[in-house]
Amino acid sequence: MQESDFSKYGKSFQESLAYLFLEDRPFSDQLEEVLDVEFFELKYLRVFTSLVMDYKTRYNTQPSRDIMSSLLKSSLDDENEAIQKQIRDFFVRYSSKDIEGIQYVKDTSLDFCKKQKLKEAILKSVNLLQNSSYDEIKNLIDDALKLGVDADHGHDYKKDFESRYEITARNPVATDWKHIDKICKNGLGIGELGVCIAATGSGKSMALVHLGAAALRAGKNVVHYTLELSEKVIGLRYDSCLSSVPLNDLHDMKDMVEESCLDVPGELFIKEYPTKTASPKNIAKSLEKLNKLDHKVDLIIVDYADLLRPSSAFKEKRNELESIYEELRALAQQHNCPIWTASQTNRSGLNAEVITMESISEAFNKCFVADFIFSISRTIEDKNTNTGRMFIAKNRNGPDGMVFPIFMDTSNVTIKVLEQSTESPREIEENAAKRQHTTLKEKYKKFRT
Repeated sequence: MQESDFSKYGKSFQESLAYLFLEDRPFSDQLEEVLDVEFFELKYLRVFTSLVMDYKTRYNTQPSRDIMSSLLKSSLDDENEAIQKQIRDFFVRYSSKDIEGIQYVKDTSLDFCKKQKLKEAILKSVNLLQNSSYDEIKNLIDDALKLGVDADHGHDYKKDFESRYEITARNPVATDWKHIDKICKNGLGIGELGVCIAATGSGKSMALVHLGAAALRAGKNVVHYTLELSEKVIGLRYDSCLSSVPLNDLHDMKDMVEESCLDVPGELFIKEYPTKTASPKNIAKSLEKLNKLDHKVDLIIVDYADLLRPSSAFKEKRNELESIYEELRALAQQHNCPIWTASQTNRSGLNAEVITMESISEAFNKCFVADFIFSISRTIEDKNTNTGRMFIAKNRNGPDGMVFPIFMDTSNVTIKVLEQSTESPREIEENAAKRQHTTLKEKYKKFRT
């Protein structure tokens, strides 16, 4: 026998549905055609949903959170104190809660409600059948099948007026580089894509490990996908970064390293894919499995995107790479968290003092969808002195075009961003060229003498 309410789905499902009915206007409009508040097993959810419905009917718009808060203070006089408290407690809890399995709740509730409406139509058809009212039966069934059809046309300028003025939280994940966090509003936000660009051997993977470790220290859960190095190597780099123990000393100081790692509040999952065997779709499936195991993901790291396989075939490589970066940003939006990845510049960046937009033109074509791009440049001299430069190439949430000197010690995965350079990228390159010219001139003099 088919159930006549949502009881079999449980309390959490019903609470999530009631709150989505308030928060998601297109879904609310679609569900309202087939929803009967009596489908809710719990009375406080029936009352809550009825308030939303009544407001929509009266004002022809969706109530905002602020308006709903006001309604809960002024429109519950007919309910007893216990129900009033349940409704208000529910509203407060869900106002600051991330709802899990949103699409499942939407699909399941719509399917249930539509079946109920169709069942009602079939039962009414029994009497019409006795009178041979076939046209009425057809119209009745057709109307029932049309109910609850997706009518989302996007942002309704009038109906969604309030939603435009609601403050949307970015929930940024900080980089632990104070100068960088300052210019990008405390880090990379949910749904955003960040890219580190550097020449081969300049520290792209080290930078990604630093970003992951910073998130772990802040209590965030991180998934690190590696397509070049093994899971073990990446794990050891995190050990070194989190414990400050040099990579070469990790085995000798294993107990100290373990203690440091266990103290980190966030969770880390490292998943290895052989180069060019995984596509963004493989990463999406991996994330779905983690979600099913109730592992909330706060930050995704892909080391690195250029080594992913495109989900579709393209004639030109640049189109493949553009597609990969677009899919990664879509993943960030779908999973409500930021994604950091890296890209390798062309040979012109190998010994560049500063890798600017001109130096990374080929690489930048694949990063048009990125929200934040920084480059790391390290000459041979920089590698010997643990120095380098970070150039902010793109920043949707603040200024860009700045150069920051960095300290990078690859022996223990330590990267520090120092005060902004007073020199422009062009001045840095020109001064470097002058120094090189002077050095060569002195060598030439010595050679002649």
